[in-house]
Amino acid sequence: MQVSNACQPPERPSIEERATDPSTLDGTLVLKLGYWGAEFCGFAAQPGRRTVAGEVERSLQTLLRRDIDLTCAGRTDAGVHAIAQYVSVPVTEAELALPARRLMHGLSALLPDDISPACLYRAPKGFSARFDARARSYRYRIVAGEARPVLAWGHSWWLRNELDVSSMHEAAQALVGEHDFKSFCKATSAEGKPTHRYVARCDVSEAEECGERVICIDVVGNAFLHSMVRTIAGTLVEVGRGHRDASWVADALAACDRKAAGPCAPAKGLTFVGVDYPQELLVPWE
Repeated sequence: MQVSNACQPPERPSIEERATDPSTLDGTLVLKLGYWGAEFCGFAAQPGRRTVAGEVERSLQTLLRRDIDLTCAGRTDAGVHAIAQYVSVPVTEAELALPARRLMHGLSALLPDDISPACLYRAPKGFSARFDARARSYRYRIVAGEARPVLAWGHSWWLRNELDVSSMHEAAQALVGEHDFKSFCKATSAEGKPTHRYVARCDVSEAEECGERVICIDVVGNAFLHSMVRTIAGTLVEVGRGHRDASWVADALAACDRKAAGPCAPAKGLTFVGVDYPQELLVPWE
């Protein structure tokens, strides 16, 4: 899916500019990974806390026997899961010659059970998993009704009341396009920072996963603010419960005030499901 670049976050140097940095090595290793977020204090490294970045960095440093500089496609909060997070690491010419089987075997052995290395790619010198991403995709899962979820328990928000999915989907369309999403992000994180973003798609639908009925909120955009998708989910649930009309979401968006939107939904229902890159930049590591 092609996503507008009109509302890209600032300070986005081109891959050519990054490649001329004298500290950049000869190429880039790109790792696609998944993780179960329940036991992590988010993606970003934090001293004294268990994080995804901390575990991945330690594993790669052991494998490559040196310090590394790791960049991710999008930092997730504590408790949020991922099935397609991407991280990039500049590597030397000698490291570019290492076989994929050896690297994947080493990562699988070194990483903990709640992080899964899925694929390895080569990318040009100066490639960044963050800056070269054209779009990011999230799915928020909700189980609605009196029946407690079983297999979806750890990655969905259980609500005992039924939800009007069609009204939620109708309301979600007000969020599609280029907007100021200040109402849909953590207030303290928006101070003094640009809050315009582009949302290419925001759909609400029902699905069956492992025999359980799940309501899915799928959001695709160029970039996201702190807690933006979870606040979108919490806001749409207010419509689904019948507490608000579908038109209220557009009003909340226009207000540019965090107090105007709904609550931030629980972290465990959110999964980072994909990143879109220019096809020519990533080549499978063999």
